[in-house]
Amino acid sequence: MSGMVTQMPTLATVEVSTKGKWITKPALTLGDCTVVAKGRFIRTAAVHDEFWLAREIEDPASLIEALKVHAPTHLKADLFTFSQRLPATAPKYGYFIEWDSVAGIRVDNPGQWWDALPQEARKNVRRAAKRGLEVRLAEFNDDLLRGIVSINNESPMRQGRPFAHYGKDLEAVRKDYGSFLDRAKFIGAYVGDELVGLAQLIYMGDTATILELLSKASHYDKRPANALIAKAVDVCAADGLSFLTYGKFTYGNKGADNSLTRFKRHNGFEEFRLPRYYVPLTLIGRVVLACRLHRGALSILPQGAIASLLNMRGMWYKLRFARRPV
Repeated sequence: MSGMVTQMPTLATVEVSTKGKWITKPALTLGDCTVVAKGRFIRTAAVHDEFWLAREIEDPASLIEALKVHAPTHLKADLFTFSQRLPATAPKYGYFIEWDSVAGIRVDNPGQWWDALPQEARKNVRRAAKRGLEVRLAEFNDDLLRGIVSINNESPMRQGRPFAHYGKDLEAVRKDYGSFLDRAKFIGAYVGDELVGLAQLIYMGDTATILELLSKASHYDKRPANALIAKAVDVCAADGLSFLTYGKFTYGNKGADNSLTRFKRHNGFEEFRLPRYYVPLTLIGRVVLACRLHRGALSILPQGAIASLLNMRGMWYKLRFARRPV
């Protein structure tokens, strides 16, 4: 992302996908940066789609100075946050830091990644091929989109909660998956002509990240998710990349003993800790940061309490969906 912000800000709007729905939010354009804010009581600004951009912010000081003037009025924001990218794990700036936990694989030596996998993970990848699963690059076209619709509509629940993409039609799915197409690759897992799993990769310089990883529970015995990750590593290595990332490794106070983190660890992802900076834009922002209120309500709860709440939520969803008429 480019450097100095010298031109006057422009008020704008952007569409943001939140819990499977597209909503229009006010934004502020400064140079080539589009900044949005979120939060009800504590408003935090960030560059729109920061995590998916081709490169990190190169001159944050200039952007921050402009935001101090314009963001409090136009975005009602009191804080600004931004992060560094792999492989830059050492802090570059003197702002307040929290550490992002990123799940990543070094793909410059795929053989080393494969040898370090647990034996069961390697068996799962081999099992996929033996059970008729074909994993290959796929074109972004109507055939692929119809396959994604089929995966989405397999069940209204995923990972113990309602699945936001259940029931979406072809055009809605086209919009969901149509971002960053100039830097995207799609990997499909097929049984015959049926799409039973999908990985969407977004390329960001020396790194690719998994934007979406989906598979059909009805074909779990073929281990499509394991096969898709193995193929993603091969594709990234062949393209000369250094890292493949997949969201966070740990999620705040949820700790490392949750199903998603266990899945990532089992498939060879490791934790990379990257600096995330928080910069106050107003006096309220300075108070919020001093009191560590920027972390949100969940940050003050112990890990055991969060686990209990998640279990209760899962039980509630099961009861709720069990009562729905077929």
